[in-house]
Amino acid sequence: MICKTLRAILIAAMLGMAVIPLAPLPTKADLPVFDATNYAESLIEAARLLQQINNQIQSLQNEATMLVNMARNLENLPLSTLNSITSSLNQIGSLMSQAQGIAFNVNATTSAFSQFYPQQYSAAVTTNQLVSDAHQRWQNSMNAFAQTLVLQAQIASNLQDDTTTLSALVTASQGSVGILQAHEATNQLLGLSIKQQL
Repeated sequence: MICKTLRAILIAAMLGMAVIPLAPLPTKADLPVFDATNYAESLIEAARLLQQINNQIQSLQNEATMLVNMARNLENLPLSTLNSITSSLNQIGSLMSQAQGIAFNVNATTSAFSQFYPQQYSAAVTTNQLVSDAHQRWQNSMNAFAQTLVLQAQIASNLQDDTTTLSALVTASQGSVGILQAHEATNQLLGLSIKQQL
């Protein structure tokens, strides 16, 4: 009985295999083909695309560097000597306006000079007038001498300040990070030079 059962199972298995369709065996046309030329062209195209991307990255880096440099060129100089220069000039102007004697005004100077330093005296001039005019000329000379000494002392004091200002401006100019800072330092150096010439 066991043999019959085993035989029936074997027959059923064989019949079942016959009913199941078998997958077709791959033919030569179904096998993948490796095309070396196509592969090489694809590889070259990928390398070109990678090079283009690298070029674009380099271009963006160059543009970023250019923008940073442009920003540096627009930075202001952190030093301004304008207040110092104008303050020194104002001090000298104030001292000059305090001057006594012949004024620092063209019309007033011309008038006073004609009065106290005439080219000729008339025959009718008195001795008292000559003495009074001489005394006034002496007083004007003393005032001018005193004023000259005060102004010279102020100029000497300003010169010491100018040395410090000059040093700061040269240092700022040499340390400038952009064109604007260099121009501003140059302008301030020119302003200092003009002040000293005045």
